[in-house]
Amino acid sequence: MPTIGVKRSLLFQELGRTYTDEEFDQLCFDYGLELDKIEPIPDSTDVEYKVEIPANRYDILCLEGLSRALNIFLQKAELPKFTLSNQKSIRMKILPNTQRIRPFVVGAVLRNVSFTPDSYNSFIKLQDKLHQNLCRNRTLVAIGTHDLDTIQPPFIYDAREPKQIKFRSLNQQKEMQADEMLEFYAKDTHLRRYVSIIQDSDVYPVIYDSNNVVLSLPPIINGDHSKMSVKTKNVFIECTAVDLHKANTVLNTMLTMFAQYCSKPFEIEPVEVEQVDGKVIVYPNLAERFESVSVKKINQRIGINVDAQTAATLLNRMSLRATVLDADTLRVEIPVTRTDILHFCDIAEDCAVAYGFNNIVKTVPKTSCIGNQFELNRVSDLIRHSVAEAGFTEALTFTLCSCSDVAEKFGKTIENIPAVHIANPKTQEFQIGRTTLLPGLLKTIFKNQDTQPIQLFEVSDIILKDATQETGSRNERHLCALFYNRTPGFEIIHGLLDRIMTLVKIPYNESQSGNEGYYLNNQYEDSAFFPGSYAQVIVKGQNVGVIGVLHPNVIEQFGLKVPCSALEINIEPFV
Repeated sequence: MPTIGVKRSLLFQELGRTYTDEEFDQLCFDYGLELDKIEPIPDSTDVEYKVEIPANRYDILCLEGLSRALNIFLQKAELPKFTLSNQKSIRMKILPNTQRIRPFVVGAVLRNVSFTPDSYNSFIKLQDKLHQNLCRNRTLVAIGTHDLDTIQPPFIYDAREPKQIKFRSLNQQKEMQADEMLEFYAKDTHLRRYVSIIQDSDVYPVIYDSNNVVLSLPPIINGDHSKMSVKTKNVFIECTAVDLHKANTVLNTMLTMFAQYCSKPFEIEPVEVEQVDGKVIVYPNLAERFESVSVKKINQRIGINVDAQTAATLLNRMSLRATVLDADTLRVEIPVTRTDILHFCDIAEDCAVAYGFNNIVKTVPKTSCIGNQFELNRVSDLIRHSVAEAGFTEALTFTLCSCSDVAEKFGKTIENIPAVHIANPKTQEFQIGRTTLLPGLLKTIFKNQDTQPIQLFEVSDIILKDATQETGSRNERHLCALFYNRTPGFEIIHGLLDRIMTLVKIPYNESQSGNEGYYLNNQYEDSAFFPGSYAQVIVKGQNVGVIGVLHPNVIEQFGLKVPCSALEINIEPFV
């Protein structure tokens, strides 16, 4: 979880009283936070509180948000109402090239801000905290903050070739082209981790003002021309992104935390963003969400017994505006700052925090259950022991693999395989969820093939597309066993199959018909197996897997040198 540092004197000033360290530790605990450390500040009598913040509470990642939340919790303040000013909006236009690299941008203005050195430092620190967690080190969102008085709207968000972009970056003395700039910052200890985000693209995102002055080269660096300082009065905030929802969350967090320093507190000036298709969207969107919740369900979920008015008071203390509709129903207004509230359970949890976890009476559960192992896992463990006793060594391989591992190397096409694909794979080795256990075991043999014979097995899940499931996919528990030797050893793999069927009490069906027992169906061929040495394993009329000698082409594709027999079956029908 992220940790923020706040000066004790500034925090107590915002809270309107002083606390002992023990008292403040207890206040943090009551609110669901943790006072992690107390560190002295060099050359000062003050200390810095290191407070651990829940990962989804972006609204308390700075002094302003933390003090506001605690004051509301202590019922010393009310949740502020954020409004948009009526001033004519600044406009920003998105050009088509941006869709090739970083398609979204949002923005807004904080007008007539009065910063102090401490509040300005807090403003900068919040950007860093958001970049580290919600923005995923700027890969999803990058924040740019500018002195609006130094630049001229309207603004243009474009993506251009690196040699077409030239400007003086933040705190630098000379202009550089964008490609030179990235080479320069690749050596910088602070910014080099962001260079790779756009370095391989043929175009880089860039924001210009109407005078062709560069505001920023996201997600790397801002221009020096629009550099902010503690004297800045009008702040233009822009967020470029590949995820529009997160861009809105980041923008709203920056605005709502520091709008209190505007001449009209909590009033924000909007920005009109003209999309590529010509549609104009006004940012920020400060609309609240509303939920109707049952007090009875809250009481049941937490294990308390409060009336509707008490529940409303508890939620109001947690920065959620709650009003009583009737004896069992609350109307909860979820402000733009509380992006962590996604479900009724989140509202109930906030109610529990305000009530106090230590105040919830411990009770003996009204129902008793006996814990037991999941049946599929029990059967899997029994099969593992039996296969190991038959002389096979267990392996554990990667769940992800490449497309060629399950398709081309077996003489198949990936389009005909129900594989779950990774949307943005970071390596060619991990593109899809495995649809068979064979590739992992064959790769294991490749690394150990100097020793023969090799008898390997694995009992693990594969992943298959399934439109009937809520997630669009399902897991299936498989057993896969390989025998690798100078002779194929099909009889050894066949014997292992017979042993497994004996253990699960499924007899051999000599008539090879009907829905009783098991038998091998060799009427079909598979490109992964040697012709005439392949069969389907039929159990009670259902095809549960395959057995056979792998085709020489498969052996060659995986870098092996001698024959290999394989068995792979779905063991879920045995449960």
